[in-house]
Amino acid sequence: MQYVSESTARDAVNKASTDLFSFVYKHAVKPVVFNQAPDIAHDQMISFCRAAGNIPPLMWLLRQMLDYTDPSLESEVMGLHFSNPFGLSAGLDKNCDLSTVLDAAGFGFETVGSTTSRPCAGNPRPWFHRLPEYDSMMVHVGLANDGSEQVIPKVEKAYTKAASMAMSISIARTNDDQCGDIDEGIEDYRISLERAAGRSSMVEINISCPNTHVGEPFNENPDNLDRLFTSLDSVERSQPLLVKMPLNKSWSEFKDLLDVLATHNVQGISIANLQKDRTGLSVPVQWAGGLSGGPCYEGSNALIANTYREFASRFAIAGIGGVFTPEQAYEKIRCGSSLVMFVSSLMFRGPQQISVFKRGLVQLLRRDGFENVSQAVGSGL
Repeated sequence: MQYVSESTARDAVNKASTDLFSFVYKHAVKPVVFNQAPDIAHDQMISFCRAAGNIPPLMWLLRQMLDYTDPSLESEVMGLHFSNPFGLSAGLDKNCDLSTVLDAAGFGFETVGSTTSRPCAGNPRPWFHRLPEYDSMMVHVGLANDGSEQVIPKVEKAYTKAASMAMSISIARTNDDQCGDIDEGIEDYRISLERAAGRSSMVEINISCPNTHVGEPFNENPDNLDRLFTSLDSVERSQPLLVKMPLNKSWSEFKDLLDVLATHNVQGISIANLQKDRTGLSVPVQWAGGLSGGPCYEGSNALIANTYREFASRFAIAGIGGVFTPEQAYEKIRCGSSLVMFVSSLMFRGPQQISVFKRGLVQLLRRDGFENVSQAVGSGL
């Protein structure tokens, strides 16, 4: 009885804290942040979280306030234990500056990067434009990061220190003037994977960044993809490996890529990257980049569902794109996602979204008679 009482008290504190965070972010923080240029706001957020992560009492308080837990959220995916299925997608924490804060807030995992074999300055700024009417950001970063030689040791340190959060490293091809032919691109990926071997919970290979000057040669030609993973297969590693897939493919084209990956040492598929199709959206033509958030939701769900139907016994699926409510997260799970990643929701709704998602998902699972999130995966098909 005492345990039940303590659990009920913690739940009440978490609910009140989450509601308070939501109110403060909506009425006090967001107006200030959105009054700044998004590039400036992004850099300030990274700096703030980097500093906050070095204050242990603050991190303890954050965990007490936001880290909602429930046994029904725990699962085993690709041989790894996850305290919950929710993770930060690649693209925000490029150099592993947020891990301490995310762990304290109760994320199930985070994906750092994408990082590249050489330090990369990225594309000319601005990198971001807000599209609040679509719950979206126009993103044109171009893989800016400090390089995998610097980033991966930081991930390894976070991986060993995290209380409950799994760590993933996203690896991409360097976007700079040294890029050459396909062989050079393969070597670029291989260098970073060799650096990452054994130093994180999992690795994601990003073959779908839409903002690089060399394009996406490894998802435009299945033969190129086969050559890439033939090389990567020979790198000894202990982690499961996922592949970050493009959104703007027909199912036939997408399946051709999956058929290639199914012949290699790949355990999971991340679906999907940014939306390149602006049809029906009022977006200034001079804004370069791909769309995050809302415009990705329907397309990614369709690809998740088709992938689950065809490859459920072969690949775990991490669903990405347009998750702003527990119901939207649950729909990705029902389509076949064992893991759910998000970024835009943090900026448009606030950091308490991780608690909102977890609490809401538990309620949806109980409503539908599931004892564990794993039982709900693919249940909508």
